[in-house]
Amino acid sequence: MGEVSTSGLDIAKAVFQVHGVDGSGAVVIRKRISRAKMLEFFADLPACLVGIEACPSAHHWGRELQLLGHTVKLMPPSYVKAYLKRSKHDANDAAAICEAVTRPSMRFVPIKTKEQQTALMLHRTRQLLVRQRTMLSNAIRGHLAELGVVSAKGRTGSNQCVAIGRGPYTSTRDPNRRFAVAN
Repeated sequence: MGEVSTSGLDIAKAVFQVHGVDGSGAVVIRKRISRAKMLEFFADLPACLVGIEACPSAHHWGRELQLLGHTVKLMPPSYVKAYLKRSKHDANDAAAICEAVTRPSMRFVPIKTKEQQTALMLHRTRQLLVRQRTMLSNAIRGHLAELGVVSAKGRTGSNQCVAIGRGPYTSTRDPNRRFAVAN
């Protein structure tokens, strides 16, 4: 059995799949590994090239494997798909990753630092909150429209809805008040 020179790692939530080849391209490792034993497995493996499909958790595993002395390269999943030979499952995905990482024309994704990932998390969280605020505002406007209260879109309309909610209810016949509740 030869020494592993290149391995493909298909990461998942609980069980990872490893596919390793030696210098001549012969398969040396084809193994399922639990999350808890993954670092232990790669610590016992001599330093080699490890390919992983790029996803948020791939950056974490890439950093961890680099600390163990391995060379880690992340690839976009759409680029790896071309190397998938048969049906899509973890073992075949790992084999495709292993083959794709050795291609000279392959494009790689740089491994993000913890600080870079933290900044991205903050931006995504803010984006989610803004989107949810807009959804809530639109839902409230829609519900109030069912009661005859119509307001403008956006933050101005939301503020008008809140002002109406706080103020006294009036009839739609009141000409001095633009936004009123229908009786």
